[in-house]
Amino acid sequence: MHAQNQKVIDTDFSKGQLTNIQELKYNDLVKFHGHSCDGLLEGMQALEVGLHILYPDGIVDRTNTRIISRSSPCLTDAAIYLTGGRYQYNTFYVTDSIPGMYILQRIDNKRTVIVNRKDKVKPDIIDIMGKKAIAKELSYSQLRKLKRLEEAYSRKLKKNKPESNFIVKLLYNYKWAPVLNNSFIKTDIINKDVK
Repeated sequence: MHAQNQKVIDTDFSKGQLTNIQELKYNDLVKFHGHSCDGLLEGMQALEVGLHILYPDGIVDRTNTRIISRSSPCLTDAAIYLTGGRYQYNTFYVTDSIPGMYILQRIDNKRTVIVNRKDKVKPDIIDIMGKKAIAKELSYSQLRKLKRLEEAYSRKLKKNKPESNFIVKLLYNYKWAPVLNNSFIKTDIINKDVK
């Protein structure tokens, strides 16, 4: 199993200096998000690969990073937690119009990457059933089956190095242009009352 963690640097207090190095672990992200799932693990692994291109020394400066995420609750929570990005500070926004999972940018040098899952990594059945779950077309037992499929996929992700699951491409001359959109569906809660 590959360790799921990210080393970051932040300021040391509310008006402080950039000296606070910490290690963020997958279990910390799970507590922030509320549950472990394949999307959260995908987000962490995808970000690990993308952030390594921007910060090859392995320490991510969360005061110097911007991110765009697709609208999945899992992906957005991973994005916010691991990069420190926030809409109100012009360092985070959500859109499904990007051709990947994330776009990451270093603010100081404007180096920008797009991160996506490689083909054939995720079983198609998960997305097929996931769309039906979002449309509220799955019974309780079908939702439990989807959960088992996602758990098996998570185990597969953990067995592989993140770079074998995700691909990073440089984007040249990328212009940061945030868009506010608060009409996305929080898909991880829509079936909470199904019995």
